Amino acid sequence: MKRFFLFIGFVATTCVVQAQNTLPVLMKIGDKEITKDDFEYIFLKNNQNTQINKVDLENYIELFTKFRMKVNEALELGMDTLPAFTRELSQYRKQIAEPYLIDKNAEDVLVREEYQHLTQDVNMSHIMLKLPSNATPDDTLKVYKRAIAIMQRLKKEDFGKVAVETSEDLSAKENRGNIGWLTGMMTVYPLENALYSVPVGQISTPVRTNYGYHIVKVTGRRPAVGKVRVAHILKKFPENATEADREKVHQQILQIYGKVKEGKDFGELANENSDDKTSAQNGGTLQIFGVGRMVPEFEKASFELKNQGDVSLPVKTSFGWHIIKLIEKTPVAPYEQIKTDIVNFFKNDEQRANVGKTSLVEKLKREYGYTIDKKAYDELVQYARHYAVTDTNFAKNAGNLNSQLFKIGDKTVSQNQFIDYVYTRSNGEFDDALKAVINNLEPFIKQEVINYETVRLEDKYPEYRNLLKEYHDGILLFNISSEKVWDRAIRDKDGLETFFKENINQYAWKEPHYKGRIFFCKDKKIEKTVKKAIKKMPVDSINAYLYKTFNKDSIVVDCQTGLWKKGENAIVDKLALNVRGASFTPTEKFPSIFVSGNVLEKFPESPQDVKGSLITDYQDYLEKEWVKELQQKYRVQINQDVLKQVEMDINGH
Repeated sequence: MKRFFLFIGFVATTCVVQAQNTLPVLMKIGDKEITKDDFEYIFLKNNQNTQINKVDLENYIELFTKFRMKVNEALELGMDTLPAFTRELSQYRKQIAEPYLIDKNAEDVLVREEYQHLTQDVNMSHIMLKLPSNATPDDTLKVYKRAIAIMQRLKKEDFGKVAVETSEDLSAKENRGNIGWLTGMMTVYPLENALYSVPVGQISTPVRTNYGYHIVKVTGRRPAVGKVRVAHILKKFPENATEADREKVHQQILQIYGKVKEGKDFGELANENSDDKTSAQNGGTLQIFGVGRMVPEFEKASFELKNQGDVSLPVKTSFGWHIIKLIEKTPVAPYEQIKTDIVNFFKNDEQRANVGKTSLVEKLKREYGYTIDKKAYDELVQYARHYAVTDTNFAKNAGNLNSQLFKIGDKTVSQNQFIDYVYTRSNGEFDDALKAVINNLEPFIKQEVINYETVRLEDKYPEYRNLLKEYHDGILLFNISSEKVWDRAIRDKDGLETFFKENINQYAWKEPHYKGRIFFCKDKKIEKTVKKAIKKMPVDSINAYLYKTFNKDSIVVDCQTGLWKKGENAIVDKLALNVRGASFTPTEKFPSIFVSGNVLEKFPESPQDVKGSLITDYQDYLEKEWVKELQQKYRVQINQDVLKQVEMDINGH
């Protein structure tokens, strides 16, 4: 998420809207009331120990009131109206709303169904008939009728022959419609459903996908073989190879196979002989793969290997000849182990991802009494027939189409709203306005139903309302704390300087520090020149001087700036701090070394010398001063009788 979660454990849900009169008020901070129930919810969420004493409770209340005063201050300053805050909260709102806008039961059923598919492999043949993008009902009907006609032929004719003659899948000319072995998560949802519902040897009714209509034949089903990792040695066929060329490659692979059988190291042979140069560098090893990922001949030979280390006979594919060695076999993982992978896969598959949302929409339609006016929709269809595209005239001339199109709960949606949706969403995607109207109706209804539900989530789900409040207050707390404390401590140079001078004693050192530079010179002559030059030179000019005078073409003088204490740098120990026994060995490139700076016996010289700890201390100081201001501004009133009841509730009395 984001940075403010440093606070989120304490922010929790502080529903500081005006408390209902029927609920006991524990405290009032400024003009904001906090009920007993709200406080107990917050406390119990952030404290696992359910047995507390009065001191524990009072300490927590002190922290809580400081937090609430800061959020109240942010609200008073209008930080909740700033565009950046609005955008950030909107993003979080969208994220936390997602689990409430799908039917979890439907999604869980789909995930378990997908796992069952993963435990079986299916051998599939198909005939595909393409549909135009965003096809009209007339377009769809024409293609569907062709599919039905093909199914009539399949009652008497061979599937492969018909596939070659009719399928618009370009691979059909080569494979006669046979795709090979597939498993779950390898094809679009409607097609996968057909694979696992059609009996072996049978043919499906036409299956509609985004690509068109498919007629599916299941030619085999088996328990899933899982995945394998293999190494291979490949000898490629030359481009436009003759039969003689192919036979030459065959003889080469047979010679290599003979060496494998003699016990020669497979990895070395792959490295020396394989034409797959990428895998050859790794002993011929390929990435782990499952069914449907390799050409059929290579896949079949790989999965037929039984034991680790087994080697196949030479295998011919369209690429050339292979020798394959089994490295490992991996069965399908248990459900709990693979469940997350399935859910993540669904997120990238629109049809699967929409199952949970579509199911929810249907439930919400029933819950809120959704109705659509067919006459109003027919008017839209007739209107759209007059326009070639969804241009500005299409939107502008729809002024009279203001009847109710559908109703969800107490919300009515007009024809005009739908026209606006179609116009803004089309972007030239559809060939004509009629297609745009027909294809956009269901997405529009779905959007409006989801929107209707979204604005009711806070009322329907207390946990959602509480979490949203967490984000709301957490962002405000982070933003105002940054402005008043964290960022201010970094920006306020004068304040930092003053704080440093007034508190110099707390930064005293137990041992001397050297502050300055270490110079590494190419020779003694350069060292002498640099020493003389820097004596009268401002320290912030030294680097520019070295570059202009010595280092334009190559580095002949290097310089290191820092603050060191004993033991941190051997050169400093020897040349600056005079540590007994200290020594160092110059490099061949920079044999001449000297230092220039000051030994600070007890105290740092400037804020920069203790920057990290100084900023932290200054932030603590600013925090305390800010809290004092807030305490003067926001009066805190605590009902002691209600507080006693809180303590009893928490301790289970």
